[in-house]
This record gives sequence, structure tokens and C-alpha cells, in this order.
Amino acid sequence: MSSGSDPDSREGGRLLFDEPAPGVARLTISNPGKRGALDHAILDSFARRMPELDARCVIVTGVNETFSAGYDIGNLPDEVLASEAEKLVAQPFAAAIEAIAAYPFPTIAALGGHAIGGGLELALACDLRIAARGASFAMPPGKLGLVYSHTGIAKFIEVVGAARTRELFLAGRRIDAQTAHAWGLVSLLADHDRLDEEALDRAKQIAADAPLAQRGNKRVIDAVLRASGELDESTERELNELREASFASEDFREGVRAFAEKRAPLWRGQ
Repeated sequence: MSSGSDPDSREGGRLLFDEPAPGVARLTISNPGKRGALDHAILDSFARRMPELDARCVIVTGVNETFSAGYDIGNLPDEVLASEAEKLVAQPFAAAIEAIAAYPFPTIAALGGHAIGGGLELALACDLRIAARGASFAMPPGKLGLVYSHTGIAKFIEVVGAARTRELFLAGRRIDAQTAHAWGLVSLLADHDRLDEEALDRAKQIAADAPLAQRGNKRVIDAVLRASGELDESTERELNELREASFASEDFREGVRAFAEKRAPLWRGQ
């Protein structure tokens, strides 16, 4: 077994790496002081690490009873939020998600605790999800004044359907692991003290199967799903503009300030 962390992640969060079994790599989100929040260091590490791996199965997990509380918005400077949000939030996050989704062999998210916002979307970028029975899940963009990306919402619709996506995004519903399992958001539940073992057992089974078949079947599944989900150019442009406008809004700045100050936001609708 080898282990280590990304050399560029000494400040803030870190993405830890080890190889717990032949053909299996494990990436662990470590930012314990911020509930596994995804800062620049962690996101950049995902984008860089994933294309370098040669494992036949990759486990993405968190530390102890957590997975990730989403993007580390508490560090966004208010004075440059409107002009820099796309660069500070959307671009590094999209690069990390794309790197995970593009990995040619199966990936597993092992969710030891809460997976919130971008943390949950990152888990959905993996092919399979295993959750501890005490885990919880939520999507809070409405509490931050943020219009979520159409690609992110499309992934939720693909996994849990339109009605349940509305429950998460519009009703702001937080769900427990049992509900997530019933919805198909996670495929397997485990006691917390067995989560690592269950994820590793599943990963070893996957890594032991024919690599040509595993790689080929993942490619077929992705191609079939994408074939029915393309947006026309004008609609995609409209949705991107909605998202960019939300980054520049006073409501988004207020949502981030309220989150950092742990108070209820005062919305202005602009």
C-alpha cells in the first residue's frame, strides 16, 4: 500500500491518496475543520489526480463521519464576489467533476456522513454510491441565492428523477440515508464502522473483473445517457447566463455573507 497527499495541498484542505488493494485507488477529502468543504486545493487535486490514476476502481471518500459540506464559500471575498465567482467557484468545481466523471473505470463514493451541495454533486459524479446509515443529503442553492448549473441539475434528474430533484432544489428537503437509498441516490447502506470495508470489498470485486468489459460498459452507459440529454445551443446559453447572473447578484453576496456569519439571509430579489 502506498499513501500520500497532493503536494500542492499543504494549506487548507487536502486530498489524501492511497492504494488499499491491488487495482484500487482511494482519494480521501480531508478538511476536518470545515466539515470536508471543497476548497481550491482539493478541487485542483481532483482535476489533476484523476487523469493520472491507473486503478481499475477508484473510491472517493471523506474523513470520519463526514463526506463534504460542499464548496468552501466561507472564504469567498465579498468585494470581488460578483466578478470572480465564476473563476473561484464554477471553473475549479466543474474541472473536478469532469475529471471524476471522465475516469474510464468505475468509481465509488463512500459517504460516511453529510454530503451537501457541491459535495453531493461530486458524489453523483461517481458511478456508485455507498452511504453510512447516519449520513444525510441536501442541496442548498436556494439558501445562497444561487442558480445551479444545468449540467449539475441534469445529473440529479438522471439519478433520482424530476420530482425528487424538485424536492431537493426547490423545497430544500434534507434527506436521510434510508430515503436516499429508496430514491436510488445511493445503492447500498452500511453501518458506519463497516463503510470502509464495504466500499473496499465492492471496489476489489470491480477491479477483479475484465478491464476491457468494465471500461467498455461504462463508456456505453455514458453514451446512451448523453444521447437523450443534449440541449440546443440557445437554451444552453440562456441557462449559463442565468447562472452567471446569479453570481453577480446582491442575493448571492448576501447568501454567502449570511452563511459565513451563521444568520438568516435578508433577500432583496436582485
